Amino acid sequence: MKSINIILKRFNDIEERCAVYWNGKSYTYKDLLNRIDKWTLFLEHNDINQGSVCGFIGDYSPATCSLIFALMKRRAIIVPLSREVEIAKNESFIKIAEVEFFITIDKNDEYGIEKIKTNKNNVLIRNFLKCNHPGLVVFTSGSSGKPKGILHDCENVMSKFINDREGWKTILFLLIDHFGGFNTLISSFAYGGSAICIPNRRPEVICRIIEETKATLLPTTPTFINMLIASRSYQEFDLSSIKLITYGTEVMPESTLIKLKKIFPNARIKQTYGLSELGVLRSKSESDNSVWVKVGGEGFETKIIDGYLWVKSLSNMVGYLNASNAIGEDGWMNTGDQVEVKGDYIKILGRKSEMINIGGQKVFPIEIETILLEAENIIEATVYGKDHSIMGKVLHANISLKEYEDPLRLKDRLRNHCVNKLENWKVPLRFNIISNEKQRNERFKKIRNS
Repeated sequence: MKSINIILKRFNDIEERCAVYWNGKSYTYKDLLNRIDKWTLFLEHNDINQGSVCGFIGDYSPATCSLIFALMKRRAIIVPLSREVEIAKNESFIKIAEVEFFITIDKNDEYGIEKIKTNKNNVLIRNFLKCNHPGLVVFTSGSSGKPKGILHDCENVMSKFINDREGWKTILFLLIDHFGGFNTLISSFAYGGSAICIPNRRPEVICRIIEETKATLLPTTPTFINMLIASRSYQEFDLSSIKLITYGTEVMPESTLIKLKKIFPNARIKQTYGLSELGVLRSKSESDNSVWVKVGGEGFETKIIDGYLWVKSLSNMVGYLNASNAIGEDGWMNTGDQVEVKGDYIKILGRKSEMINIGGQKVFPIEIETILLEAENIIEATVYGKDHSIMGKVLHANISLKEYEDPLRLKDRLRNHCVNKLENWKVPLRFNIISNEKQRNERFKKIRNS
């Protein structure tokens, strides 16, 4: 466990530095180490050892953060779950991962443990135990089918953090059960930064916490950024401490990116790219106002085949718990993301599953959504295809408004707006007015109708 031990040793060298901010209070790295030691004794007492599959549910807090490191020290397999996800989904995840021990951490950071009877039949897990490393299980969203359980080797995941870098005061926005959230958490501690826990993900709360903590890094999603813009909460708080905003998990509309830069003129805005199966790649945006990005770096190789991005990673997943492996014997994986190429930079157009075929013409929703978000009174737009007897598919759009507007006048106004900027076949036939909340899921990603 070379990588994990290197990072834990760093904690001893920065004991008095703030490690976690939670519920208005700061906790030092010394506090974090003490909590890791207490958890280690607790896990030992409950027979959670090398290879034990231990799930837990809770949001970011001193207890959850220290538990993760204690489980790694015990060489257990970690299955983090979030309260933001439906109970039925979490129950399914527990079965897929064959969780043996389940820890519940409440909003006061109190915890309890339950032992679960399981058959332990998963061949992938049994084979993984031979390497004597801690593991991590995360799940795909399941938007295009049944969620897949993804097993990672924690030693491989942690190896990218060995080289010491600048530490940030990071808002822990991405959910704890998602690979992006786990990656953000580990990077916050590995580089001696501060992990800032948030009570919820409402724009006004995020802005208040940024002002309160002088946070410097906000990792988030394009959908949340649209919510932030619509809320105008950024006008009520001092957000000047933010030096870097990173976004990923879905395609960014260029119109949203331009608005974001106006709100945070002194912050660097960076597109990130990663997959739960492969990890998070190093990335470099062409500029703060550009959706073109260069991805790859140490530990990763990339190539483009027939317009699709392929990635080879040293930190690949061990495999799927409940599906056949998507990574070839040569280590390459088709990400499913179609891209345009400009020199060393790519522009992500969307997943193959998101492409809409209209009478033989193909379009990605992001192109129309970007145009709709340029129109007045629009705070969110989600474009999707609907079956049509002649065209195969036609375009519909879900629209969220800042203020009420007569639906007929809105339809005419948006249609005229689109006609001036798009080919006729790309103009949505129908505009449905719905609430902003109904356009996103618990991970602050767009919900696309099929």
